[in-house]
Amino acid sequence: MELKTHNRYAYAPLRGRADYTWPAGRRLAVYFALNLEHFSYGEGLGAELAPGGPHPDVLNYAWRDYGNRVGAWYMLEAFDALRLPMAALVNSAMYDYAPDLVAACRARGDEIVGHGRTNAERQGVLDETGERALIRDATARLAEAEGHPPEGWLGPWISHSHVTPDLLAEAGYRYLLDWCMDDQPIWFRCRDDKRILAMPYPQEVNDIPQIVGRKIGGDAFADIIVDQFDEMLELSRERPLVMGIALHAYIVGQPHRLRHLKRALRHIARHRDSIWLTTPGAIARHCASLPDGIVP
Repeated sequence: MELKTHNRYAYAPLRGRADYTWPAGRRLAVYFALNLEHFSYGEGLGAELAPGGPHPDVLNYAWRDYGNRVGAWYMLEAFDALRLPMAALVNSAMYDYAPDLVAACRARGDEIVGHGRTNAERQGVLDETGERALIRDATARLAEAEGHPPEGWLGPWISHSHVTPDLLAEAGYRYLLDWCMDDQPIWFRCRDDKRILAMPYPQEVNDIPQIVGRKIGGDAFADIIVDQFDEMLELSRERPLVMGIALHAYIVGQPHRLRHLKRALRHIARHRDSIWLTTPGAIARHCASLPDGIVP
């Protein structure tokens, strides 16, 4: 029996891979990803606090908009207080809707990562021409605002077509965040002998699947962050690992959840001298600097 495959990477068991370290000899790289998203009013996709009614779905649209207007600012204050870096995963529509929020992340020195045009759409359902245009539009808007193109990409709703990695590599991207199949970065094969790095991005240490999907509370989500961190710190004694934490301001920026998130942030910050608090772009650059064959 021969199953279909993506042909992007070969199976490589974790045990037996080449060993390496992160800067300063650290073994665990930790990054925080704050998704900054804007949605179309009265149409399109969007996470739901409660089952939505007919459009215009004011309940859920307003809940999501709270993140940009209020929740993200609470979160920035929390990260500033602990001197924690972030990667801002930015819908290009944010530059027109909430430019002050993107500017605040820029002022902090956060990495700005491409995250499509809006999370009201999926890129994987488009034909190749349409998907290329989506990537081109979003990339151009971020490059214009930031003075340089983004290094990384997360598709809206982690939506991929069969050619998404190829299109991203051809557009000059260094890494993508959509695949969550490993705790180390992995090189993807792309057409025309190009390649792109698949950066570990969490689907469980992620507030949408846990809080919106599984209906857990903010306290339980903070416990997940702490437990994941403690175990990965221990596991990283044997090999270099990457831990990402995926956050959305309209979810964990709500004060009753923010209180628990702060507890998890303080726990990680107490270990700053033994981990690499970083961004996915810095991890990708480090991996690219290693000799060929070190990163699978």
